[in-house]
Amino acid sequence: MFPLRHVTRRVLLACAVCLTASISWHHTPVAAAEGVSPFPGVKSNWHGFDRYEFPVQGKVASVVLPRQAASGKPWVWHGEFFGHKPAPDIALLGKGFHIVYLRVPDMLGCPVAVAAWNALYGELTGEYGFSEKAALVGLSRGGLYVYNWAAANPDKVACIYADAAVCDFKSWPGGKGKGKGSPRDWKLVMERYGFKSEAEALAYDKNPVDNLAPLAKAGVPLLHVYGDADDVVPWDENTGLVAERYRKLGGSITLIAKPGVAHHPHGLDDSTPIVEFILRHAAKPRPE
Repeated sequence: MFPLRHVTRRVLLACAVCLTASISWHHTPVAAAEGVSPFPGVKSNWHGFDRYEFPVQGKVASVVLPRQAASGKPWVWHGEFFGHKPAPDIALLGKGFHIVYLRVPDMLGCPVAVAAWNALYGELTGEYGFSEKAALVGLSRGGLYVYNWAAANPDKVACIYADAAVCDFKSWPGGKGKGKGSPRDWKLVMERYGFKSEAEALAYDKNPVDNLAPLAKAGVPLLHVYGDADDVVPWDENTGLVAERYRKLGGSITLIAKPGVAHHPHGLDDSTPIVEFILRHAAKPRPE
């Protein structure tokens, strides 16, 4: 039989171990436990990385995981056409970034789409510890998504990379300038934004080209890649206006022109400038 003092010490030690385990459990998400998926939903392979798809308020979210997350869990969030020209994403996964997409097609950055993005942002930062500032990627019509969400949430944006991006729906799909336009998508703009007439749509003053002040004030850096022969999303009606107005507001924007290139192909043959831009502004240095 143990002396009473030994029993007491053992009991106290056991209680301390249990208390420590309890504290650790409460501060570690259940998903991080060994053998438990880090995200719910369907798991698949995306260019050699684990991808999970799961519902968030009725929309399907996709998250691609790095093999080892970088300090602060930085992430890239795509507006549309996730998976097209994936070289920058693959490189950033290798640097510890998560890659995120929310499936809200044919919503063209309307207020309902912005609200859906708000819900996913809250879940990723609140439940999974993602960085409070995301790097946004707006490819073509994806520009409407990323810029509209960013203007509503400038403090949550690390940087924006836009590629042949729509920055004014009057230009595309409206076709009210040099571009071809898209009658089908112009009808969607009318419906999704709740415009009662075309005149009301044309008078709208919250397109990205009109709503840059919140981003400039927050110091959000921009990178735009564009083809100067784009006749679908004319660069001077979109990227050109953004650059002119953003600089006047004191904002920082880098332009990479592709001479003689139309709306396609997107991206760059060497994606290094894109990757370095996102790393510079969205990666958190590891503590010394």
